Amino acid sequence: MDTLSYKTKSINKENAGKKWYIVDAKDQILGRLSSSVAFVLRGKHKPLYTPHTDCGDYVVVINADKVKLTGNKLEDKRYLSHTTYPGGQRETNPRRILESKNPERLVEKAIKGMLPKNRLGREIFRNLHVYASAEHPHEAQKPAQLDLSKIK
Repeated sequence: MDTLSYKTKSINKENAGKKWYIVDAKDQILGRLSSSVAFVLRGKHKPLYTPHTDCGDYVVVINADKVKLTGNKLEDKRYLSHTTYPGGQRETNPRRILESKNPERLVEKAIKGMLPKNRLGREIFRNLHVYASAEHPHEAQKPAQLDLSKIK
């Protein structure tokens, strides 16, 4: 009896066909933007998605300082950090982050929270580049415009 056998193709970083995309965050809602970008960074939009490898694409987010938050999240949402000293808990809100020197950290933090909390998540996070203004140094990669409405 002649049986056909199929071998599944193992996708890794080298043969995943990684592309560069650019996303304009101007007037986008932070949570919806972040979930779509995390989806593309992870590679879940590809038919050859492999959960244990970095098969996602590179994403450049511009105008991160013009992102929107719905409701009262600009004032009410809290981000906690700790300095490892007794009584070293620090608290901030999105308004302070947007008014600081690094407003792109708000988008980075939202996207990082939607990635896996392990080595793979840290590796995937390196494929994200966030800039507060419209200028970015990735023109040589010729990033394509990413339509977030077609993701998911």
